[in-house]
Amino acid sequence: MFGKRTDGPKTSETIAAPKPAPAPVKAKPAPAPKPEARSPDRVEAKSKPSKAPPKKKSEGVTKIDDRSDEYYRVKTMVFNALIDTIDLAQLAQLDADSAREEIRDIVVEIISIKNVVMSIAEQESLLEDICNDVLGYGPLEPLLARDDIADIMVNGAGTTYIEVDGRIERTNIRFRDNAQLMNICQRIVSQVGRRVDESSPICDARLLDGSRVNVIAPPLALDGPTLTIRKFKKDKLKLEHLVDFGSISDAGAEILRIIGACRCNVLISGGTGSGKTTLLNSLTAFIDPGERVITCEDAAELQLQQPHVVRLETRPPNLEGSGAISMRDLVKNCLRMRPDRIIVGEVRGPEAFDLLQAMNTGHDGSMGTLHANTPREALSRVESMITMGGFSLPAKTIREMIVGSIDVVVQASRLRDGTRKIISVTEVMGLEGEVIVTQDILKFEVDGEDANGKIKGVHRGLGVGRPRFWERARYYNMERELAEALDALEGNR
Repeated sequence: MFGKRTDGPKTSETIAAPKPAPAPVKAKPAPAPKPEARSPDRVEAKSKPSKAPPKKKSEGVTKIDDRSDEYYRVKTMVFNALIDTIDLAQLAQLDADSAREEIRDIVVEIISIKNVVMSIAEQESLLEDICNDVLGYGPLEPLLARDDIADIMVNGAGTTYIEVDGRIERTNIRFRDNAQLMNICQRIVSQVGRRVDESSPICDARLLDGSRVNVIAPPLALDGPTLTIRKFKKDKLKLEHLVDFGSISDAGAEILRIIGACRCNVLISGGTGSGKTTLLNSLTAFIDPGERVITCEDAAELQLQQPHVVRLETRPPNLEGSGAISMRDLVKNCLRMRPDRIIVGEVRGPEAFDLLQAMNTGHDGSMGTLHANTPREALSRVESMITMGGFSLPAKTIREMIVGSIDVVVQASRLRDGTRKIISVTEVMGLEGEVIVTQDILKFEVDGEDANGKIKGVHRGLGVGRPRFWERARYYNMERELAEALDALEGNR
C-alpha cells in the first residue's frame, strides 16, 4: 500500500542485490581477537601504555545501550532501503500508531529480502529504532524516557553528553550523520511553529512536555548541529521535594510558602542550571486558585497548577525579518488583560521596566527570574537592563522603582558537587541615599563535605525578628506561621 508504484520492481532488485552483505557481518568479529593476541607477544613493554588510554576512554563513557558497530551498519542499510521503498506523503496522513505498524511491516519484509541474520531481540530493537528515526526523536528517545537525566547535550552526530545527579557524563548514543541530527532538530522546533536552517541557525523551542530546547546549526556550529535539552521531570517538583533533596530546610520552605501565599513580589536569581525555573514552579503552587495568572516566556516551560492561567510566548521574526513579538510586548499587553499576578519566565532586557511597573501598580505577587550570582548583583542587573532599554532616568529614580516594587530576592545556586541549593532569602529594605539596603532572612552556610564529596551545610537564620513583609503576612493571617518559621531558623544558629 505504501510502496512507491514507479519504483516497485527497482526496489526489489536493489534490495535483493546486496545479498553478500551478511558475509562480512559474520567475518568481522572473527579476526578481532588476533591483534590482541599478537601485541603482548611482540612488545610487552609498549602494549601496557598503549592499552591505558582506551581503558580511560571506555570508563568515561556511559553505555545507554550495548549495540555494536555492526548493528548500526545493518540499521543504516535497512533504513536507506526503507526510505527508497516507503511513500512518506501517504505515511503522513496516518496517525502515529498506524504509521508505526506500516513501518514495522515494511522493515520486516526488507530484513527478509536482504537475508539479515539477527536474533528476535535484535530485530525488535531494530524495528523500534527505525520507527523512532522516522516518527520520533531517533537516538534521543531512550534519553528522553529516563527521568533521572537533567540535561542532554548533543555536540554533532557522534558526541552526546548527559547530566545525571549534577555530573556530566559522555554516552555512547550517536546519530547516523549530521543530516539525521538536523532532521530531528527541525522536527522538534517545527512542533512549536519555529524553524532552524542556514538562514536562521539559532532557535529556542520546547518539547511537548515543556522541556527547554536550544539548537544552533551550521555554519555557526562548526562540528555539526548542536542540540541542548533541559529536561523537566514528569512528576512536577513541589517545595516539599526540595526539602527532601536538601535544597532548603523545613523552616526555610515555610518562609517561602508564606512569601508566595501573601503576594510578595519575588525575584528569583541564580546562575545557569541552578534551578530557578524549578523554584519558580514550586512557589507558584501557593497562588490562590481564584487568582488570574498570566505568564510570559520565550519558550513556554512553566508548569502552573492553578486553573486560571494564561500562557503567552514570544515569537521570532519571519523570513522577511518582520512579525517578531518581544518579551516587552507581552508584558505591556499583560497589563490590559486584567491579571492578578504576572510571571515572567526570564527577565533579560528592557521588559524589566514594565515588570517593575506592573509590580508597583496593583499586581502584587508578581514573579520573575534572572541570571545573577548574588541578590545585590540581581538588583544591579535589573537597573542595568532598564538603562540598556534606552530609558533616560536618573539612577536614583530607577533604584526607587526597584525598592518600591521588589520585596524579596531568592538566590539559588548550583554547588561544586552538583547539588542545587537555595543559598539565601533576602528582602529589599529601602534606599539610603542612593544605595539599596537589603537584609538576609536566611543563608546557607557550608560546614564542610562528607566522605563522598557532598557539601554539608545548614540554612541558618540571621536574627531577623520581623521582616519587612510582616504586615503583609498579618493581612493574610499568616503572622503566627511566619513567627514560628523564624524561631525555627533561630534554632539553627
